[in-house]
Amino acid sequence: MTISYKVSDNIKSEMIEYYQDLKRDKTPQYATFQAEEAGTIITLYDSGKVVFQGLSADIDASMWFDLEMHKNNRDVRKEIDLKDKDKKEEKDYRYYNLSAIGSDEVGTGDYFGPIVVTASFVDKKDHMYLIDLGIKDSKKLSDEKIRSIAPKIIEKFPHVTYILDNETYNKNPDFNMNKMKAILHNKVLVGLLEKDNYPYERIIMDQFVYPKKYFEHIQDSTKKVTNILFLTKAEDKNLSVAVASIIARYTFINYIDKLSEKYNLTIPKGAGPLVDQAGKKIVAEYGFNELNLIAKLNFKNTEKIKSNEE
Repeated sequence: MTISYKVSDNIKSEMIEYYQDLKRDKTPQYATFQAEEAGTIITLYDSGKVVFQGLSADIDASMWFDLEMHKNNRDVRKEIDLKDKDKKEEKDYRYYNLSAIGSDEVGTGDYFGPIVVTASFVDKKDHMYLIDLGIKDSKKLSDEKIRSIAPKIIEKFPHVTYILDNETYNKNPDFNMNKMKAILHNKVLVGLLEKDNYPYERIIMDQFVYPKKYFEHIQDSTKKVTNILFLTKAEDKNLSVAVASIIARYTFINYIDKLSEKYNLTIPKGAGPLVDQAGKKIVAEYGFNELNLIAKLNFKNTEKIKSNEE
């Protein structure tokens, strides 16, 4: 997956600082820097264009989209969507009309909040219901839209959701994020298949790692689901993944809302500078140990929150 856009001038310095410790030794021609984070290659060019490359490129780019919106009221996601429409790329509909089980996750790129993974079954006879509801990739839907449609989806479609809370996450600081995601995806798929004998034609997963590596990650699991079709941007290619994505995001949003209410503070998503500011406020009032309950401590934000630098 590749995502690119032109960074606003007032964001460049923050991006350079954020990736300072992750820079590669060699920089491509005409590039300000090139860095690597969790398998994603980030290249910022002198022209201001930034390119995210990797299976999790959308997650890594998301925090910068949020910062553009916060500081510049600029909707980069919308700009990219319009550019993609102009390209008139043909959509892959090979798997769209299948009855399928799909799985997706949210929270892996967010410092605050848990990791939420959902698997769902969608029968093709219910596709029109979902289309009429306005369902599409949850990453392109506002929180308000998610809150509106998710309860109807949760009530109608069989699903299993697993929430990995922060305290449990922090007990495994050396765990590779992709390994953790693989174990959780396998867990919800096993759970859903044990609920009933659903008439699915495919099991589809939004690909975040290469299949060989995925199965290496789950090799120690007692029960395994192996007949999986891995697709990038799978939520656009089958509605079962879109449903799973929306349910997972709805669960995550509710969790973040409760944190915001508890601390009387807007808890930001992502892992950018706004997250550091919120973290410092929480530590100042509740102590550093509070973060163990609500944040992923192996993110770089933890060191920034510890420091006195603003």
